[in-house]
Amino acid sequence: MGNFSYENNGIRFSIVNYRDPETKKLHRFITTLPGSINPGTIAMLYFKRWTIEKAFNNSKSNLKETKAWSSDNNSLKNQMRLTAMSYNLLRTVEELSKIQDPELIHPSDKKYTEDLEKRQQAAKKRGGFVNPLFFNERIARISSYTIRAVQNAIMTGKSLSSFINALVAKLVPRVNQIGEH
Repeated sequence: MGNFSYENNGIRFSIVNYRDPETKKLHRFITTLPGSINPGTIAMLYFKRWTIEKAFNNSKSNLKETKAWSSDNNSLKNQMRLTAMSYNLLRTVEELSKIQDPELIHPSDKKYTEDLEKRQQAAKKRGGFVNPLFFNERIARISSYTIRAVQNAIMTGKSLSSFINALVAKLVPRVNQIGEH
């Protein structure tokens, strides 16, 4: 089954077929990307969209942004801007804590890497492999610990360096890199 191109109201799009080398499952994606883009890359771009969902989840679950402050359009825009700024501040703090000691990583990154290694070994036994793009850096959900540390620092007046040091203390040793892909 090949890839198909369509045009609707002057917009050209394609349906791209991608067989996952790990599970052998066939996926179909609709895209406006050029046909020169590898189907595995297109599949990974769709997968990476979940990063956006993680940001929404952080906003709803950890920042408690579940209701609109007002029905006024300007108020809603301001609420969205403040929520985005809060999320970006938290993301920056978490990423800053990770670069303080490059030999350490966030516990969720360690678990992700270990799970990826298990998936790679299982796929190899079945004659497949995990899409190599999974091994690139990823943006994980902001940890609850980071959010609480920032909230506590704001309420207690802690300095930026002291709560960054507290976040660094929660990092763990990096796992060995996964073999060639």
